Formats: sequence, C-alpha cells, structure tokens
Amino acid sequence: MIHIETLTFNPFQENTYVVYDETGTCIIIDPGCYEKYEQEELTDFISRKKLNVQLLINTHGHIDHVLGNYFVKETYKVPFHIFHQDLATLQSVSAYAANYGFPKYSPATPDVLLKETDKVEAGTMKFDILFVPGHAPGHMALINREEKICLSGDVLFRNSVGRSDLPGGNHDTLIRSIREKLFLLADDTVVYPGHGPTTTIGFEKKHNPYCAL
Repeated sequence: MIHIETLTFNPFQENTYVVYDETGTCIIIDPGCYEKYEQEELTDFISRKKLNVQLLINTHGHIDHVLGNYFVKETYKVPFHIFHQDLATLQSVSAYAANYGFPKYSPATPDVLLKETDKVEAGTMKFDILFVPGHAPGHMALINREEKICLSGDVLFRNSVGRSDLPGGNHDTLIRSIREKLFLLADDTVVYPGHGPTTTIGFEKKHNPYCAL
C-alpha cells in the first residue's frame, strides 16, 4: 500500500511529497525545501518513519519544485529523474533564482530523463508517466492506477488549474492535457497537486471552472 506525506515548503507554499510503501522504500517528489529548517523537517520525517529513500523525482522544473533537489540528492545519494522535455526549464532556474529571493540555490544534475513510455518503480510502488504539458513544456504526472493516485504537479488543482503564462506554457495545451489525459483516469482517483489540498478526478470533471466537462 502506498502512503503519501505532504510537506509544504517555501514562500510559494509548494507541496513536497514523500511517497512510501510498507517496506519503508521511499520516493521524494518535488522537494521545495530551501531553508535549513525545511530541510530538517523533511529529514526528520524520513528518520522518524525509518524510510529508505530510493528516488528523487521532479514533475517539472520550476523553481518552487526544485529548491531542495541538491540537498536531497546529496543527502541520500539517490538518482534524480525528470521528464526529458523539461530539462531546459530546470537548467534555467540558476539564472533567476537570486531574483526570486533564493541566492543560495544549488542546481542538481538529473541522472535519468524520463519518457512517457517509462515507468517509475521503487519497492512495491509502480507509477506510470503521463506527459501533461501546458504549465511547463515537459511537465509530467505520476499515476498509480491500482491505488488510484495521481501526483499532478502544477497541472490540476482543486477548483483550479496551473498557470500557463510562464515560458513554455500554453493554456489550450494545459486544458487539453487535463481533459485528454488526466480526465481519463477513474473518477475516484485522488489528485495530489503541487499546491493546495487534494481533490479527485471526478470532482474536477464536474466542478472545476476552467476545465469541467
């Protein structure tokens, strides 16, 4: 069974996810921890649960989701995965991090560039990759259909959708990603977004003012 802990970090109130199973195997998704106390909150949870970190994954490369990449990779010596089409988004963070108030940002180099045909596996956990651009050019979502879990990054939120006015974004592409990819998942699939509370696919199909069917 998959367990998901949500830790909210940095001024953007970004959701960092610690995803783990009954074996104690753990994946860290979108670490936004920048300050030391945020890094300690992450490591304290992992230590308290006696988890074995195996993978670091970014749903996309925007600054609020990658601030803790270097810390996680160096602390746990794990491979770092990102979708191949968002490598440039990730690499651009170093050029503007200081302007956003993060002068101590340290970039981390990905070890694995994922494609939509790939799967992510750790312990008993298995996730499919969905390519869902529109917010970022190489944005992906992680899907476990058996346990009806969707880690959506900044594509779909409760009653909202991700921004499309950032470089590489496109509103029509974003809505198409949601309707043609995410909305094909089971209605009771729980969505864990990059910001804000969880929701379900069924709720958003009916009620989301931007993309409801």
